[in-house]
Amino acid sequence: MNTIFKRFVWIAFYTLLSKELKRIIRIWPQTILPSVITSSLYFIIFGNIIGKRIGSMGGFDYTMFVIPGLVMMSVITNSYVNVASSFFGSKFCGSIEEVLVAPVPEWVLLLSYVMGGVIRGMIVATLVMLVSMVFTSITVYSWSITVMVMLITAFIFSMTGFLNGLLASKFDDVNIIPTFILTPLSYLGGVFYSISALPPFWQKISYFNPVIYEISAFRFGILGYKDSIDIIYTLTVMIIIAVLLFVLCIKLLKLGKGLKT
Repeated sequence: MNTIFKRFVWIAFYTLLSKELKRIIRIWPQTILPSVITSSLYFIIFGNIIGKRIGSMGGFDYTMFVIPGLVMMSVITNSYVNVASSFFGSKFCGSIEEVLVAPVPEWVLLLSYVMGGVIRGMIVATLVMLVSMVFTSITVYSWSITVMVMLITAFIFSMTGFLNGLLASKFDDVNIIPTFILTPLSYLGGVFYSISALPPFWQKISYFNPVIYEISAFRFGILGYKDSIDIIYTLTVMIIIAVLLFVLCIKLLKLGKGLKT
């Protein structure tokens, strides 16, 4: 009986995840293409045009310096938006009720949506990296740190997107956070500059921006550039945040927050 239940659980997980992946692929002009086009424009404007006047930053060519920030910004935005919009869409259409009445553990529902966001974030990140190679050559300093930071970041913001979709009551609740919170935090999180170049006061203010830790860690993985933030400390904090978000989401699902009327 236990074996049958385990098989049923993984079939449920595979089915829900497949639905998410098919959705991403089916509407790829909305889920994948915009970030690639936007990143290409950033490379042209900030990399080639403005970058030539700036010269270098942190000892690296400016075009190379902004690549980690642009990649990480794509990961953050896409992983968040994918889960928030998909889960809220299921709530809005009422299709989520079919999953809720099934004997499926909460973690299956959560991980299926979260993994969809993680995969979309990784796909977009890979494409943005490929686009960056058109503008400059780059050698990855540490593949293990690079991939680890990408996965943890995508997981964190996919979970945050799930929370948004779970607690949202209308579509405006889903759209307002990426527009007015995620985008400003990303721009002020060191995408186009190093926080060590800021005056001491603004450096201290920047430490309250959670996005700056992901970008700094990813820049270290790509370029080996050490900012004023310790990489071990950053990875530890990121893992703790990911675990806490997972526990919080499971707790809210069990309580039926945002699902029960």
